[in-house]
Amino acid sequence: MADGHYDHARAGQGDIAGKRTEHPKNGDTQLDHRPPLEVAAAAEKGLKLRAEFRRGGTTVGIARARDLQHRKNLSDQTVKRMVSYFKRHNVDKRADHFGDDANPSSGYIAWLLWGGDAGQKWAEQHMKQIEQAKTDARMRRFKPSH
Repeated sequence: MADGHYDHARAGQGDIAGKRTEHPKNGDTQLDHRPPLEVAAAAEKGLKLRAEFRRGGTTVGIARARDLQHRKNLSDQTVKRMVSYFKRHNVDKRADHFGDDANPSSGYIAWLLWGGDAGQKWAEQHMKQIEQAKTDARMRRFKPSH
């Protein structure tokens, strides 16, 4: 499915909901975690604000923003890290200048680097898909044979 089309030749070979990655990492569900355009746009905005104001985000946040900006297919572990980031940093939204593009807080810039509100929603949705896929896989392993 690398080109956005379902690969019928691979059907039944570990595909989940018709979406799979080309080279899954150990433990990955093989779900397609390619960020949507609004997440990529938020990350790009975060990179631009960081370059302009020279604040906000860490080297990890910058790397995440580049992956999101280029809409790279993320691993399950990366999606999990995104969910964790947003849970820890939701408090940053209370800061002065959060959401102010003319004078953004460091927390606002960092939030955008991780995909902003769209990234938070997307990561949470994908985390649910990951958990469901892993549950389904466990159920298949323990399915009684007849």
